[in-house]
Amino acid sequence: MALGGGTFLAQNKVLPGSYINFTSAAKATATLSDRGYCAMALELDWGVDGEIFTVEAADFQTNSLRIFGYDYTSDKLKGLRDLFLNATTLYAYRLNGGVKASNTYAVAKYSGIRGNDIKIVIAVNADDETKFDVTTMIDSTVVDTQTVATATELKANDFVTFNSEATLVATAGTALTGGTNAASVTGTEYQTFLDKLEAYSFNVLGCLSTEETIKSLYSAFTSRLRDDMGIKFQTVLYNKASDYEGVINLKNAVTDNGEVVSSLVYWLTGAECGCAVNKTLTNKLYDGEFTVSTAYKQSELVTALKAGEFVFHKVGDEVRVLDDVNSFVSVTTDKSEDFQSNQVIRVLDQIGNDIAVLFNTRYLGKVQNNTSGRMSFWNDIVTYNKQLEQIEAVQNFSSDDLIVEQGDDKKSVIVTNPITPVCAMSKLYMTVIVE
Repeated sequence: MALGGGTFLAQNKVLPGSYINFTSAAKATATLSDRGYCAMALELDWGVDGEIFTVEAADFQTNSLRIFGYDYTSDKLKGLRDLFLNATTLYAYRLNGGVKASNTYAVAKYSGIRGNDIKIVIAVNADDETKFDVTTMIDSTVVDTQTVATATELKANDFVTFNSEATLVATAGTALTGGTNAASVTGTEYQTFLDKLEAYSFNVLGCLSTEETIKSLYSAFTSRLRDDMGIKFQTVLYNKASDYEGVINLKNAVTDNGEVVSSLVYWLTGAECGCAVNKTLTNKLYDGEFTVSTAYKQSELVTALKAGEFVFHKVGDEVRVLDDVNSFVSVTTDKSEDFQSNQVIRVLDQIGNDIAVLFNTRYLGKVQNNTSGRMSFWNDIVTYNKQLEQIEAVQNFSSDDLIVEQGDDKKSVIVTNPITPVCAMSKLYMTVIVE
């Protein structure tokens, strides 16, 4: 069932669900959910076509050849290595599916130019001359060997599907050919990815595109899911002034030859999604593999922060995050400067997602909206807030301030949950008095 969610102006919602507002003071337990989940649509030479596929950090390290077509150390995977320095799980989508490579004996499992690097080697078996050793290789790496009498006995492997009607003859190596990537990627492919992504739960969405229409598409998607559907996450975009706490506007380009200028999105997406709810990226060392452009004057750094730009700067020989900020700049009485801090947004998003999961799975349609039912919900939220306080994500929580009461109709519950997020130290004002 599709549940309602998001913000509210009046108690007039139709769909059951969680409607939660966050303002300044003028998935199914009362525990903190895990972070480290991110999503990205990528242009790849190999991989699943047309579907989101899940890649865990451990799988990437050990099975990158099978998943992405290249060894873990390949330059082709530099960006993903940056991502998985901090991310634990990636929901990936291939944008540029094309044509599968093939030869007389086999067809590549996936489309793309990487399939042209696969070859089939057939040799007469040394112990039984009526059988053949059929080996699948990618570059010089053997990925599969089977001993069979005829092609009908061959089983598909992680790289090819065999032609059961082929006649096996000894060959030093027959390459697959004809594999291609899509000639171009349009907004349609990005939209398809975002449509499919609505079914997933993640912390940060990353976009490598430098096209304004695509970045605007991502920004609108982020706003719609956060505000209309109550799905809390942030999106990393390159050079996109969105004036919105859900979008992180990355300023720095990379200068490596042959790399997309927005490639730092990989690292930032992984770092933001992997950052704990009680931590910040401020002053965090960039430990990735790209060369980051940091040629900014002090005045330019000040201007960038005021414009809501996420900036890396040079500290000695190191590249570090200047301040962990998002693109929100239009401060109001309802949204103070606190909403510019990604550490604050992490706390608010954590609360929004976790309490929604708690309500939707434990209370919605299961617990009566009476005094005892609301008291149970109150107790769970108190427990949750105390966990946040214990890890120093919030401070000065008082259960006396938490209100859970019946709404305008018998089905509604109104919660007022005042919290004070904690931020890491970033500015020192010191006076030294000499007497």
